[in-house]
Amino acid sequence: MQGKTVRAGEVLEVDIDGSAGLTAALVAAVSEASDRAEDHQAAVVVLRIRGDAAPGVPVPDMALLTKWESALRRLERLPAACVAAMLGPCAGAALDAALAADYRIAHPTVVLTLCVESGDVWPGTALYRMSRLSQRAPVRLAALFGEPVSVGDALAAGLVDEVAEEPSANVGRLVERLTGVWGPDLAIRRDLLWGSAAEFEGALGGHLAACDRVLRRLRDSA
Repeated sequence: MQGKTVRAGEVLEVDIDGSAGLTAALVAAVSEASDRAEDHQAAVVVLRIRGDAAPGVPVPDMALLTKWESALRRLERLPAACVAAMLGPCAGAALDAALAADYRIAHPTVVLTLCVESGDVWPGTALYRMSRLSQRAPVRLAALFGEPVSVGDALAAGLVDEVAEEPSANVGRLVERLTGVWGPDLAIRRDLLWGSAAEFEGALGGHLAACDRVLRRLRDSA
């Protein structure tokens, strides 16, 4: 049933059927799951996801889309872990919800579709989430769950740029290449790659606050 929520111990399940389109009932179900997780009624939220875009499904209005995006953002900020069980082809709201989860488990029949019935690519936040998630699963699992990142995964994710039996020897070779790169333009290019200084300063405040909370918990448990 579209939008049905089921409480099972510390696990809260939400069924999401993309073939039914985006409905007020679905937004309410996801919001209810977030309410319960935020009230410590569930340690894990499981999204049971299926459903390709079906022909003739009504296009939601902007008010409903805005509420849906808010509901997805809440999922990404829950104190509980969010897991997506992807049971078949995913499009529309089903794809949106899957990409907002912390961890995704996909059936072999899963196909991700961004196109709407007209054939146009839907310019929703699924595009943003797909670009952020691509090739970064080991990094995400390390940040969320403390999983170690192997050197192979670190190389694939871009955390390291090279793997060598003799790193010190390779450093010498690299230094020879880079001695002529120095200059103020290097800092400018770095900013262009990573975003503006203002964006970094804004993120830094949240980062430091989160670090402080962890340190206080460590001090309290000592």
